[in-house]
Formats: sequence, C-alpha cells, structure tokens
Amino acid sequence: MKKIAQPVELNCIAEAKEIACIMQEFMEERGGVGIAAPQIGVDQQIMIIASKPNQRYPDAPLMEPLTLINPKPVSYSENQVEFWEGCLSVPGLRGNVVRPDKVDIRYTELNGSPAVLSLSGFPARIFQHEYDHLIGKTFLDRINSVDDLITDKVYCQIMAAQ
Repeated sequence: MKKIAQPVELNCIAEAKEIACIMQEFMEERGGVGIAAPQIGVDQQIMIIASKPNQRYPDAPLMEPLTLINPKPVSYSENQVEFWEGCLSVPGLRGNVVRPDKVDIRYTELNGSPAVLSLSGFPARIFQHEYDHLIGKTFLDRINSVDDLITDKVYCQIMAAQ
C-alpha cells in the first residue's frame, strides 16, 4: 500500500471500467464513501468518490459516485480543516487529519474524456484521502501524533454526545 500507483493507459479504459465496478462493490459492502484501486490490490490510478450519509459519516452530502482515472490535483485552497477520517484499509481507527477544504483536479472520465472538477468540503476531503492511496500514503501518514488517533467506538460515542 506504500507504492505509487501507475497511470491507466487510455487504450485500457475498458479494463479500468471493470476495475471500477469491483471497487464500487467493495466500497459499498463496507459502507465507504470513497476507494482507490490500490485498496483492492490493483496498482492503477483509479478512484471513486461517493459521498453519502451513512453510519460512519451521517452528515456527509449526497453525491452520485464519480470514478476518476489518473486524477491529479491542480490547486488547493489555503484554508485548512481538521476532521476525523476513517479508512477501509485501516478498519476500526480514526485519525484527526488536517487538509485543505477545497481542491481543483483534472482527471479522465470512464469514457476516456479529459475533465476538470472543483471539490469543497467533505467531497474534497474524500478526494485527498483517496489520492493519498495513489501516491503510497494513508491517513496515518498525515496525523501529527498518536493523540490524533481514536477507535471507531470512541468516535461514535463522541458523535452521539454532540
């Protein structure tokens, strides 16, 4: 998981679509809001962002799942936001991670067309979290100390008390 994912060859988009289907199924079965191909053992620059309210993220905005091939951040906002992140690859833990609250990206769509997108708030965080997987990182690489880690159980207790 600490390996940098390889770009998808644009003449292999059909294969990327098949991988994306497997990724989406894996993500949905586990209640995730995003996933990157390295999380299922595929060394390719493919990710899905699928923000939706669920047990892990009850306040998440609803958006249609979006598959991004060879995504690249173009710019980040200066405004940084702290938030407790979980990860399908690190079950049972949350990390308090500081990330920019907006990101502009370019990527390739599943039909092979180039695209650009501006994301803010929770969807921007999902993108940055999944992009980390593509560059060989996890949220654990982004925390400042072990004090920034809690279990899902403690996180749920904190959320219930708010």
